[in-house]
Amino acid sequence: METNLALLLLLAPLAGFLLNIFAGKKLSKGLSGTLGTVAVAVSFAVTLFFFLQVNSTKEPVMIHLFKWMSLVNFDVNFAFQLDQLSLLWLMFVTGIGTLIHVYSISYMHDDENLHKYFAYLNLFIFFMMTLVMGSNLLIMFIGWEGVGLCSYLLIGFWYKNQDFNDAAKKAFIMNRIGDLGFLIGIFIIGILFHSVDYVDIQNSIANGTSGLDQTWLGIAALCLFIGACGKSAQIPLYTWLPDAMAGPTPVSALIHAATMVTAGIFMITRMNFVFDLVPDVQNIIAIVGAITSLVAASIGLVQNDIKKVLAYSTVSQLGLMFLALGLGAYEVAVFHVITHAFFKACLFLGSGSVIHAMGGEQDMRKMGGLSKVMKVTFITFLIASIAISGLPPFSGFFSKDEILMTAFHHNKVLWVIGSVASIMTAFYMFRLLYLTFFRSFRGTEEQKSHLHESPSLITVPLIVLAVLAMIGGAINFPGSTWLTHYLDPIITGHTEHHELDGTAYMLMGIAIVGALVGIGLAYAKYIKKAMVPVPDSEMTGRRLLYNKFYVDEVYDAVIVKPIYLIGSFFKNVTEVAFSRFIFGLGKLANALGAQGKTLQNGSIGLYLFVFVVSVCSVIAYIFLK
Repeated sequence: METNLALLLLLAPLAGFLLNIFAGKKLSKGLSGTLGTVAVAVSFAVTLFFFLQVNSTKEPVMIHLFKWMSLVNFDVNFAFQLDQLSLLWLMFVTGIGTLIHVYSISYMHDDENLHKYFAYLNLFIFFMMTLVMGSNLLIMFIGWEGVGLCSYLLIGFWYKNQDFNDAAKKAFIMNRIGDLGFLIGIFIIGILFHSVDYVDIQNSIANGTSGLDQTWLGIAALCLFIGACGKSAQIPLYTWLPDAMAGPTPVSALIHAATMVTAGIFMITRMNFVFDLVPDVQNIIAIVGAITSLVAASIGLVQNDIKKVLAYSTVSQLGLMFLALGLGAYEVAVFHVITHAFFKACLFLGSGSVIHAMGGEQDMRKMGGLSKVMKVTFITFLIASIAISGLPPFSGFFSKDEILMTAFHHNKVLWVIGSVASIMTAFYMFRLLYLTFFRSFRGTEEQKSHLHESPSLITVPLIVLAVLAMIGGAINFPGSTWLTHYLDPIITGHTEHHELDGTAYMLMGIAIVGALVGIGLAYAKYIKKAMVPVPDSEMTGRRLLYNKFYVDEVYDAVIVKPIYLIGSFFKNVTEVAFSRFIFGLGKLANALGAQGKTLQNGSIGLYLFVFVVSVCSVIAYIFLK
């Protein structure tokens, strides 16, 4: 029974992919979208069943299918592990995935390749569930590579635009860099523990680590973290995610806000028993996360593309999650993953609703006054903006406050960095809100005549996500901490939990004041003074931030151009030299053949003479040597 349900959970989106990719052209657009949505909804229903079961029994569901590999002292089973962590991830992957599929039915209705779009979305959900459900690192790696492939397909979905193709290739290549690190980490873990199964590794560590080589264990953990940096867009492998906004907006909401970019956090949390043994690597994770959060937030301050602001916001929030992971507060990082999935999916879908009404326009300088005609979109966007800014009682306040409180008790410098990034978050999110929804409309008259609220298939998912962004903090509300207790079987280390004392209330107050300062600055600048960002050609003072610290240009100069030069050298010099050498051998053989051809003149006497001389030479060699 459990095996059948687990297979249904996993294979329903795969079935949706196969039906849409092979028969989608024969189906109507409505039926194609409905088929893809139902496939994910079925997975959500089964996930809910397992979630309630495990929450009740406290026992994970292990599904063993077959023995995959069998080597000397090394066996790998093809099995699935449905425990507290995997089911928690599956809940928001399939739940938010279902809402985004519903949203996409309307948003993508006019696209000529709608069946391909839903096929790719279903395939992504399948690989994401494979990543989460696997009982060992190799199955996780299958899902890990699969979501990278689907990300490439969906970012470059509108392939007729070459810029979008370039963005897809950039995401794919940068992810491969991280994936190589992840693969090396898996190999080292396999050598150290003679297994890549989570339970086996955890039991081996529980039985004693005296025989482990700490140096190689640290290298393995660092390699795993490199893999996480690629997938979850941390410095220095973060530049692909803002460019990934080239894909359709629902793709940005699903892959680049709620699911794929959280794969790195999932992997580190899953392997928490390994990372707890290497505190130096944990320090690196915390520092990289804090710096990423601050750098991305500072870039987001001056972006004018509505989706680019949200993209850098995602990178910044992921940095905060890695800060929590590096401090050993895995359950706090997971808490922020969940609340972030709610409010960031709502923000991305809300931006899609705005772009839909604006006829494809994404520049906030050409928007304004949309709250008058898009009331549902505005209210849901406002709720999600308050949540991400960290104001109570919305969900983002509780998860972000726990990260900052943990940082305060471990490292004051990291706390300051995280706090500054949070203030910046409040500023740029309300900058986005004010420029988009307040004051008068700044677009063309034609755009103004087409402004309208989005249909219910778009607004209903927005409402659901806005409600979750409001109440989502209740899963780890101070005093109840349901999520922390729920994850106790997964988190092997004993994280220090801080009581609600005077220090905690002081930190809450500082966080709230910081958020209000950011919001107030945005209000003073964009409402009171009615400022509108200047055109790109007139920008003078903020070019460093607007051009993203020129990181892409540095990568282009240091990595891309040298590789092109090396490639040109091999093409124009090495390949030409090899070609001439090979062709020279051919010409030599041809010349020798031409000379030998003159001997073939048809004279039998000459042939007999050569034959006799040759036989005599052989006999002389045999008998006279």
